[in-house]
Amino acid sequence: MGLSAPTIGVVDTKSIGEITEAVVLAEFLKAGFPVLLPFGDNQRYDMVVEVGGSFLRVQCKTASPCGWKGDRSCIRFKARNGVHVSRPYQDQADLFAAYAPSTGQVYVVPVDGVPATDVWLRVAPARNNQHLKIRLAEEHTLAAWAERGRRASA
Repeated sequence: MGLSAPTIGVVDTKSIGEITEAVVLAEFLKAGFPVLLPFGDNQRYDMVVEVGGSFLRVQCKTASPCGWKGDRSCIRFKARNGVHVSRPYQDQADLFAAYAPSTGQVYVVPVDGVPATDVWLRVAPARNNQHLKIRLAEEHTLAAWAERGRRASA
């Protein structure tokens, strides 16, 4: 992907969200998936992606770097919205598509496959070599997700 950290200098969350949606939309199109946009902004999803004749509702998120003592070994995004009342997306969206400006990648994760709080993706291996209950970022890139979908439909 040719974009790297386009949110630098952008401070308001609405602009950051709009940049994320634009990057996610462009990456789905570049990967060959038709994208539909809902009218208005009153839905719990930002776009719909056609995959093998089915429609999947996509909620876009911006992923931030995190890690132990600032090592930036993972990225995370919120699997809910709302400041005072937290509302999860189960049954209202099918996929999260999280754009991480720090890696320049879009990551795709099924809504039903993650907790209703925060989602953590590891961009570097755990120092203690832990593999259980770890979600590796490289397994959730849009390219990896698309490849799994192509293999499943073949």
